[in-house]
Amino acid sequence: MEKLIITIAPTGNVPTKSMTPYVPVTPAEIVEDVVACYERGAAVVHIHARDAEGKPTSELNCFAEIVNAIDRTGCPIIKQISTGARAGKTAEARAEALALNPVSASLSTGSSNFPNSANLNEPGLVEYLAQTMIERNIKPEIEIFDAAMISNALDLKKKGLIKEPLQFNLVLGVKGSLPATPKNLFFLVESLPPDAVWSVSIVGAQHLPLSVMAMALGGHVRVGIEDNIYYSKGVLATNIALVERIAGIAKAMGREIATPGDVKRIWGLE
Repeated sequence: MEKLIITIAPTGNVPTKSMTPYVPVTPAEIVEDVVACYERGAAVVHIHARDAEGKPTSELNCFAEIVNAIDRTGCPIIKQISTGARAGKTAEARAEALALNPVSASLSTGSSNFPNSANLNEPGLVEYLAQTMIERNIKPEIEIFDAAMISNALDLKKKGLIKEPLQFNLVLGVKGSLPATPKNLFFLVESLPPDAVWSVSIVGAQHLPLSVMAMALGGHVRVGIEDNIYYSKGVLATNIALVERIAGIAKAMGREIATPGDVKRIWGLE
């Protein structure tokens, strides 16, 4: 079985200090967590940025501060920029940080619901982001909130806007989108093209069992306070603890942990 890619999503757009004191919000806090999570097995970091008030932003300078600070540490973790809908509305705003030319960036290929708002990704916006990524040689991670987004991604491939192997992240458990159930996980995995690379982001109480199922099926796993502020019922998580737990389970399963170099090979970037 292929080595396990652990992605750390330390911040996101939703968690606040009032929800959990462990969410890193400032660039310094984010970088401290990223380096510590890399040392414990994370090979990819999914980056969201906050402005001076701690609010989600898509502004280039805010992302650049985080990316440059990670680079200064010498940490070789693969950097993945978020182009999510909560932080920016227009295609241009959501693509702004792609000017940093990260190895990877997120790409939602359809619209869905968040708990209190719509996750709007109109076809023209999706194609604009995909076109920008392919021009800058950025690997899209295709964020899947429902099955239609898989077929939309395959249409982008036919148009030459995404290169194989396609990299999918299956997101389950977001209120308003697909629930986190084994049936839904198996359904999405079976709907993927046979040569796809895939990971899971499981939100909520089913995070651990479905992540382990994904690992057993050959998938990869994203963890982090962005997706789950709790480690277990009533116990607040830290990013470090979430990475350590998945890495420990992988070791017990006999599955090796991927390095950043392995990620580039697995994603077809070498």
